[in-house]
Amino acid sequence: MKTLFDSLEHRQHTERSFMNALTQELVELLTLEKLEEHIFRGQSRNLVGKRVFGGQVLGQALRAASYTADRPVHSLHAYFLYGGDINAPIIYEVDRLRDGKSFLSRQVRAIQHGRTIFSAMVSFATPEEGLDYQIAEPEYPAPEELKSEQELKENLISFIPENVRTAFMRPRQVDIRPINIGNPFQPQPEAPSNAYYMKAYDKLPPELANDVALNQAIIAFYSDYSFMTTALRPHGVSYLTPSLQIASIDHAIYFHKPVKADEWMLYDMEATVTASSRGLSHGRMWQGGELVCSTVQEGLMRTREIEPR
Repeated sequence: MKTLFDSLEHRQHTERSFMNALTQELVELLTLEKLEEHIFRGQSRNLVGKRVFGGQVLGQALRAASYTADRPVHSLHAYFLYGGDINAPIIYEVDRLRDGKSFLSRQVRAIQHGRTIFSAMVSFATPEEGLDYQIAEPEYPAPEELKSEQELKENLISFIPENVRTAFMRPRQVDIRPINIGNPFQPQPEAPSNAYYMKAYDKLPPELANDVALNQAIIAFYSDYSFMTTALRPHGVSYLTPSLQIASIDHAIYFHKPVKADEWMLYDMEATVTASSRGLSHGRMWQGGELVCSTVQEGLMRTREIEPR
């Protein structure tokens, strides 16, 4: 006869297996196949809808460039040129622009169906000691005190149209603990700020835990989550608003210090301006009290008329 303990143990095992699957999927998504020297192929996933998630391309492009370098990335500057096809792989071509003693420079092109859909400049730097300063970390509740994004989604079930419910409820590949909680189905004007804790669901296996490039690629992957929604907040609209067309235009990441993608990262974001149908947002990532990354993104925020049915 199955006891309550047995049932609980089975449930915990199932949850661990599920989370392991999500972490494994994330690692596989950011591991590219080498086709030729400086040419790599990445697979696509349906993560946010009909188009390839921008974070997927950011992470894969960073990974492709890292395959040609011997030191960590310190900055990436990217442009999203076309929406990606989730049903097709992406080819990454890396150009070695400069190999210096302190810095390496790479250009990456992501190609689908014969055209460049994304372009990035990636710079690598040898770690060195020097002047050290950072602004104060913002004070928020600890991640253990917050509900997970998945738990918060459960509270929105009554608002979710049935035709999008499955997609909306699909778990992401990373554990997210929102600090600023809102209802995207009933958005209200709010301050132009946003904050999350994020990490991979499970610890990376020992053979990957110290893979600097993989950790940085995962950080790049989730640096695109909820970034644009920050600039939408003061306008009382969300990414689900029918009259709104949104898309990432460009994205920059600066890595200041070593990062661990499987440990909690506080991602604090603010929008500074919306104008000309575009919004500009800035982000800072904190880990263990250290400011480890900074991000900037400009996105399209175009309102359009909805034709009557």
